[in-house]
Amino acid sequence: MKEYRLTDWLPTTKKEVELRGWDELDVILFSGDAYVDHPSFGTAVIGRILEAEGLRVAIVPQPNWRDDLRDFKKLGRPRLFFGISAGCMDSMVNKYTANKRLRSEDAYTPDARPDMRPEYPSIVYSQILKQIWPDVPVILGGIEASMRRLSHYDYWQDKVQKSILCDSKADLLIYGMGEKPIVELARQMKAESEKRKVDCTTDCIETFNSQLSTLNFQQIPQTAYLCKTTDFRPEEGDINLYSHKECLKDKKKQAANFRHIEEESNKYAASRITQSVDGRLVVVNPPYPPMTQEELDHAFDLPYTRLPHPKYKGKRIPAYDMIKFSVNIHRGCFGGCAFCTISAHQGKFIVSRSKESILREVKEVTQLPDFKGNLSDLGGPSANMYMMRGKEEAVCRKCKRPSCIHPKVCPNLNTDHRPLLDIYRAVDEMPGIKRSYIGSGVRYDLLLHKSKDPAINQSTAEYTRELIARHVSGRLKVAPEHTSDRVLNIMRKPPFSQFGEFKQIFDRINRELGLRQQIIPYFISSHPGCKEEDMAELAVLTKRLDFHLEQVQDFTPTPMTVATEAWYTGFHPYTLEPVFSAKTQREKLAQRQFFFWYKPEERKNIINELRRIGRADLIDKLYGSGGKPKR
Repeated sequence: MKEYRLTDWLPTTKKEVELRGWDELDVILFSGDAYVDHPSFGTAVIGRILEAEGLRVAIVPQPNWRDDLRDFKKLGRPRLFFGISAGCMDSMVNKYTANKRLRSEDAYTPDARPDMRPEYPSIVYSQILKQIWPDVPVILGGIEASMRRLSHYDYWQDKVQKSILCDSKADLLIYGMGEKPIVELARQMKAESEKRKVDCTTDCIETFNSQLSTLNFQQIPQTAYLCKTTDFRPEEGDINLYSHKECLKDKKKQAANFRHIEEESNKYAASRITQSVDGRLVVVNPPYPPMTQEELDHAFDLPYTRLPHPKYKGKRIPAYDMIKFSVNIHRGCFGGCAFCTISAHQGKFIVSRSKESILREVKEVTQLPDFKGNLSDLGGPSANMYMMRGKEEAVCRKCKRPSCIHPKVCPNLNTDHRPLLDIYRAVDEMPGIKRSYIGSGVRYDLLLHKSKDPAINQSTAEYTRELIARHVSGRLKVAPEHTSDRVLNIMRKPPFSQFGEFKQIFDRINRELGLRQQIIPYFISSHPGCKEEDMAELAVLTKRLDFHLEQVQDFTPTPMTVATEAWYTGFHPYTLEPVFSAKTQREKLAQRQFFFWYKPEERKNIINELRRIGRADLIDKLYGSGGKPKR
């Protein structure tokens, strides 16, 4: 077992800074999460990436925003900038349920305390820092800021909000996975700082940070910023969205905006986007091209301890417990699900780690003190997209589809599962590994897809069998999400018949191998397009398949997804056709109850509801004997 010193973590206090022999910091990062030095926690990744650039970096996790603000002052002013992330989750999703009730636990906080971050930390932290250090640049990042970079519907405020840049007063916003833009920003600011030390007086150096807007930092890809309309220089190809004011007046314009936002975030060569708000302009630069394998390996191979900071000794951080024995093997997801922020934040293009990098990390996991030999997950945003990409990159460069597999699998997509099988087998042969399980969601539509290449079809069949035989810890998670093909089409999910087909394969292989494993399907109620009748039919179909559903949720409208914009505006962003959504508490509960048709306490309400919506024909299918309890 490897032993660590306090200085093996990035410093979080003045004492820890002094232990490193530093008298000044280049960058100070503020996070809404506890500091876990692990590549699954974004602030740790950004901190380590900047450290690898030779910068002196500190992290202030979960600063107290309610007292005298000492946490925001204790490390002084950085030489370059403050960085802010609300955490691995949007703070409002973290704090509230789909029914807007306060959650009792925060998985990213020691002992799951629910009161260690404010609502909208990106705004709260930034405003405080701008109040204390008005001339130091503040850079926003993380999923909360990323998904709020332009006008967006906020479910918790129940209104369309401006870009988060407006309320936060931050100088720059980095969207998506932030390694490349933050490194470029740091390099430019460091170079400018060194130049000013040579060329300027002391007074000039002190005002350097206040001049961020006059420098070239606004040209960095994958960033967003506010500027005066008179200072902006339009370029051919810019996409000018409807203004924030227009979106407030016309929901259809808000919906129309989103199509541009999503399409541009899913292109190799995207256009710059602008939106007018309160007499100023939000400018969103195009994203960087996908990372290379070498760049992704670099981000994962940095000297993480893979442990929470020692300040949390004796305290449990649930989110860390969930992933401490898992290894992430790729980034991105080309599923394009309408309700999901993964492709919106990570991108649809898959970037896979090298086999060598993955095996190095697995070896580190085996050396953790309480590791017993079982990896909990060897996956990614989806379990089985490793090394999948377009056969011809030129075709991908012209594409703006949000999904590579909906409505059908793209003929240019390489769906070969052999590289993933090779990873599984190499990991299972390593000393200290008993089993490697797959905890990520499996895309069964990829497993059912028939390629024109017989060798790829053979690899898929081989993968399916090996997955079920060796990598399921008793329960395999999949996400059909619904049974109605009409709703599934809005969700950008495959037809429900494919779930039935995959379940037959799963059950057959289990019988052949003498295994008693379960398939655990995930479902969503109240998604745009879903009506009570659809949920009633879902109950009948899942009963027929002998499921008592457990993994279910109400749709939560999170910022900047197709589903959220359809839910709020009532129009599908791509067709601008009307879309029904359940919005009232009564409508949502009426849909949700059908998940639990098997519970005696739900029977009476469900029978009454089926009669009310004119579907009494389903009562016999659910309960028999006209809904009367069997004697």
